[in-house]
Amino acid sequence: MALPNEPVTLSVAQVRQLNETLSDLRHDVNNNLSLMVAALELIRRRPDNTAHIWATMEEQPRKITDAVTRFSNAIEAMVGITRS
Repeated sequence: MALPNEPVTLSVAQVRQLNETLSDLRHDVNNNLSLMVAALELIRRRPDNTAHIWATMEEQPRKITDAVTRFSNAIEAMVGITRS
């Protein structure tokens, strides 16, 4: 990973965009974690539906990873970090 050689200055618009991207990340992660908690609660209360509920729950970690990756990519692009 190559970092910038000079200090990085962000414009107000760039900071606003990063804030929006961070807000999206928080929303996505919280939403996916809430779905996992709800799925576990449903499994606890109605174990006969476990197979159906499990399918929903096992999608959530990938969705969280995708959201974190989008956020990381946005920050890297904004401050000029490149992957080697």
